[in-house]
Amino acid sequence: MAGLAEVVQSHLGALRAISEAQASHKAAPEVWSAKEILGHLLDSGVNNHARFVRVSLDSGLSLPGYDQTAWVQAGAYAARPWADLVELWAAYQTQLAHLIAALPPASLGHTVQIGGGEPVTLRFLTEDYVAHQLHHLAQIPGRVGP
Repeated sequence: MAGLAEVVQSHLGALRAISEAQASHKAAPEVWSAKEILGHLLDSGVNNHARFVRVSLDSGLSLPGYDQTAWVQAGAYAARPWADLVELWAAYQTQLAHLIAALPPASLGHTVQIGGGEPVTLRFLTEDYVAHQLHHLAQIPGRVGP
């Protein structure tokens, strides 16, 4: 699997090529637009940033999940310029890639429970974060308008 820095580099050009109108398009009221998907990825970054740091310092933590839909609504991403969201996403993911690379190797075996789920290791958490980015980035081409 690609690292987070590679994910940013491989998707940035395509994201920048999407127009404001395309990124704002909503197929249905309950379906996220490209802006809202990217906003969700920013929210995920914020939540996981704290998890990565906290779990690197302490094993056996139990941390809360978060209501993704409520966060996207609260972030009002549909009202933000697409170009701003793309640059913010790229910059923040680049910082998280740096953070992940700097995690102490011994901490990658630390465990955490999130939202009452089964314990997972920090290594799993970081790898799953990259997979989560890829999953939602793959949705964007199908969500853009004409």
